[in-house]
Amino acid sequence: MHMDWSTYPTAGRFDELVGEHGRARAGGRALMDYLAELGDGEMRIRQKAAELAIRAMGITFTVYHEQGGSIDRAWPLDILPRTIALRDWQRIDLGLRQRARALNLFIDDVYHQQRIIRDGAFPGELIATSKNYRPMCQGISPPHGVWAHICGSDLVRDHDGTVYVLEDNLRVPSGVSYMVENRAVIKRVFPELFERAAILPVDDYPSRLHEMLVSMSPRAQDRPEIVVLTPGIYNSAYFEHAYLAGQMGCELVEGRDLVVQDDDCVYMQTIRGWTRIDVIYRRIDDEFLDPEVFRADSTLGVAGLMRAWSKGNVALANAPGAGVADDKLVYTYVPAMIRYYLGEDAILPNVPSWRCRDPAQLEHVLAHLHELVVKPVDGSGGYGMLMGPSSTEDEREQFARALRAAPRDFIAQPVVSLSTVPTLVEGGIEPRHVDLRPFILSGPSPYVTTGGLTRVALRRGSLVVNSSQGGGSKDTWIVDTEA
Repeated sequence: MHMDWSTYPTAGRFDELVGEHGRARAGGRALMDYLAELGDGEMRIRQKAAELAIRAMGITFTVYHEQGGSIDRAWPLDILPRTIALRDWQRIDLGLRQRARALNLFIDDVYHQQRIIRDGAFPGELIATSKNYRPMCQGISPPHGVWAHICGSDLVRDHDGTVYVLEDNLRVPSGVSYMVENRAVIKRVFPELFERAAILPVDDYPSRLHEMLVSMSPRAQDRPEIVVLTPGIYNSAYFEHAYLAGQMGCELVEGRDLVVQDDDCVYMQTIRGWTRIDVIYRRIDDEFLDPEVFRADSTLGVAGLMRAWSKGNVALANAPGAGVADDKLVYTYVPAMIRYYLGEDAILPNVPSWRCRDPAQLEHVLAHLHELVVKPVDGSGGYGMLMGPSSTEDEREQFARALRAAPRDFIAQPVVSLSTVPTLVEGGIEPRHVDLRPFILSGPSPYVTTGGLTRVALRRGSLVVNSSQGGGSKDTWIVDTEA
């Protein structure tokens, strides 16, 4: 069977590969021609080859069960890549850099003068009531004024082709290892395509991350001691922690491997004795970092770590307290932050949002619950949301009660009809909805991955792309059509 793209359904949605009358969009011409030659049988053989490669390479993620316990699953990768033309990507790249700059200025301002609040451009009570505001970070100045060193912004494209930022993940964003590994697998599966099309590389991410971490070291050394701090093997992103540590040539450590000594420096026990640590890339949430300051019952962190960090004896990426900007209510003010700190208009728009803390906006949301998405402001992973159009009356009543009881805790947004990408399913090739998580490194020189992790909702019609809820992934190609 050869693919007839003129029958591929695109009505009412934006497809990333197939434009009007079944013609390829700019970045996807080589791919579409190639898939037309390949045929269905050969495509399925390649999909099987990809799945075997994923098992052989040990690429897994962890799923938790409601009954307790967890299971390691092979990473779900659909072999048909998502393509974006380089000239379209350049605008997105600029927008992400602009956003990361403004967010870092905002976090630094929150923990210092709070000028944006004094000047009336941002409501102060949002900080006071934020679950992720850390009063103990007040007055601390991390290297280069950067707090969110690694940011994983989620992008979505609407039916009219507009790219929106859905959220900024500034605490412990995950998924970048899968972006790099997806590319390694797809290169094995479609080697010919990489000769036909100018596809920008993504495999330099670990070295860029390492460069940035080196630049944060409090000691002037050629080879600062850098470690990746993981909560351990039961964490859903443990594969990524181990992968990045291995790629950067750093030790992967747990809290029990580190100790803060009397000089307020962090040390790691090695066979040669105690080694001082300069930089910690932490993959543990704030509240588990240091039992002296946060949760006293945490066994994942290091007692005294905040003391060592506040004295400048160790650098932490991301910095504690960066999550103050990772709140969906604060998100609604990012375009205003960009204007305030940079004097520019936002290059990438936010999804239009209603702030439930505003009584008039709350009334609008309550009257339109059946057609909106309602999100908890500090939620993640797609949990705890109301998807209005597919909700029951019972669910809407529950949410209405929660909204009235704690309006500060929610925002609402219209349903964005996510763009689609052709995906290999049992019956052939069908459109499936996708989002995109690029990664932005903010150090002395900012860096944006060329593409990112495309997550795909594998169930027909579903908008839920999270791997923990049955989503999959695709390789993302930024294609230089002029090369």
